[in-house]
Amino acid sequence: MNDVLEAISPATSLSGPATCVSKVELRVSCKALLDRDTLNKSDPCVILMVQTNGQWTELDRTEVIKSNLHPVFAKVFSWDYYFEEVQKLRFEVYDIHGTHSIGTRDDDFLGGVECTLGQVDRFYKCVSIVAQKRMVKPLLLKYGKYAGKSTITVHAEEISGNNGYVELSFCAKKLDDKDLFSKSDPFLEIYRINDDETEQLVHRTEVIKNNLNPVWEPFKVSLISLCSCDEERKLKCLVWDYDSRGKHDFIGEFYATFREMQKISSGNKVTWDCINPKYKQKKRNYKNSGVVILSDLKLHRVYSFLDYIMGGCQIHFTVAIDFTASNGDPRNSCSLHYINPYQPNEYLKALIAVGEICQDYDSDKRFSALGFGARIPPNYEVSHDFAINFNPEDDECEEIQGVVEAYQNCLPKIQLYGPTNVSPIINRIAKLAAGDGNIKDASRYHILLILTDGVVTDMADTREAIVRASYQPLSIIIVGVGNADFTDMQILDGDDGVLRSPKGEPVLRDIVQFVPFRDFKTASPAALAKCVLAEVPKQVVEYYSHKAISPMCPLRDLLTPVLSPLATTPTE
Repeated sequence: MNDVLEAISPATSLSGPATCVSKVELRVSCKALLDRDTLNKSDPCVILMVQTNGQWTELDRTEVIKSNLHPVFAKVFSWDYYFEEVQKLRFEVYDIHGTHSIGTRDDDFLGGVECTLGQVDRFYKCVSIVAQKRMVKPLLLKYGKYAGKSTITVHAEEISGNNGYVELSFCAKKLDDKDLFSKSDPFLEIYRINDDETEQLVHRTEVIKNNLNPVWEPFKVSLISLCSCDEERKLKCLVWDYDSRGKHDFIGEFYATFREMQKISSGNKVTWDCINPKYKQKKRNYKNSGVVILSDLKLHRVYSFLDYIMGGCQIHFTVAIDFTASNGDPRNSCSLHYINPYQPNEYLKALIAVGEICQDYDSDKRFSALGFGARIPPNYEVSHDFAINFNPEDDECEEIQGVVEAYQNCLPKIQLYGPTNVSPIINRIAKLAAGDGNIKDASRYHILLILTDGVVTDMADTREAIVRASYQPLSIIIVGVGNADFTDMQILDGDDGVLRSPKGEPVLRDIVQFVPFRDFKTASPAALAKCVLAEVPKQVVEYYSHKAISPMCPLRDLLTPVLSPLATTPTE
């Protein structure tokens, strides 16, 4: 039996490096850009390109900064970082004219640079942003010519799973008037002061025209961006009077920390004097150039799949196997249930590929193994929900090897029949999951693997069952075995739309993943497992986020600086 397991066990697991993904934030600034404008300075914008299948396509772009040859962009590029992939990026800088569609003519091109996000690609001699954390490169024009002394700087920061984000609302009162015929047009900039004393722009607000008492729009920023999850890290805040030519007038500044900002939780607004150091030095009675007020702060913790798993959440795995007559007589070598001592059938391949990974997340490694569509002893009545070990009091098997043995021992004792009804088993597992869901903690999540050789017969009841199950801590994976036409099964997978019950009620969450096994016949078992389990981490987080349930004991909180949350609502 171990030979069968070893023959088709996945080479990697979801917890291994091959599927490990992190979120990376990229920030961009430039220095000494070429001046393409006759009367004013260039109005730069950076376009981020990504290479897919050998083709470069635009992924995102920064804001346009007017009349500035040394721009620091507020736009943050967010990117998924896969350790095992070489992800090629290209940053292109353009001088933009007007506020309409942004052109990318050669005469507006200020330079570009290619790099990789992950590993260094030695063939292309690219630079890895993540490896360096901070990349400074000269900008190149067409054909590799240097764009004068122009450089681009890209900062990369990895965002761990539960840093969360904060929503801040700022306003100001009695700011200095810097304009002769009207009032100031103020905007606020917040910089994080790094360990090496460099300053990193975190956010730039919008400009409030002709107003000395501005109320800026609330904005959201990740905690890693704001303060590197360090409550005591200094933040430098600058207030400017906007100038359309880029020569903004300095109004004042103040220093803050995230810990200071959290004092608003007591119901009091937090205020800072906006100080112009030049005025403070020259004017004896100088008090301030206005005050800046933090009027609201909302802190949201964001938990990841690993936070729940490391916090003690157990994944309970159940497999449901199709024993309908369409599979063929198990004694016939053409049957999908034929037991070949030298080559496992498709049911076994799919079961082991998925089960071997799921068992890493269940401490007792006991799995429920069910069958449907067969006549079972002793009365040989048709059952669509039976334990394949024929123990209704305990349908669990020891590890995946125990499931394989129960499956092989079951085949000679049953009569394959029909129809292909899967709703009874879905309802059963959903009811079991509902009991765990009522506990109100993130202790147990269920995965139901359904292996079937054809389209389900009770489609209406199955849709109803899935809608009900979408409210429970449950994910459903359906693997189509054999060469049947599984087109109608795609309706159960919400990728192309929202699955609804016969009465029109939509699923709360997309919990079904369907794949035909034949798409992976020549691929490794790891490829099948990666495909069918790819959505599970997101589904786990979605369920507990909807229920506002935090991990039982997030291990990362013990490993990183602890923030004092004002709200602990997990979000996707």
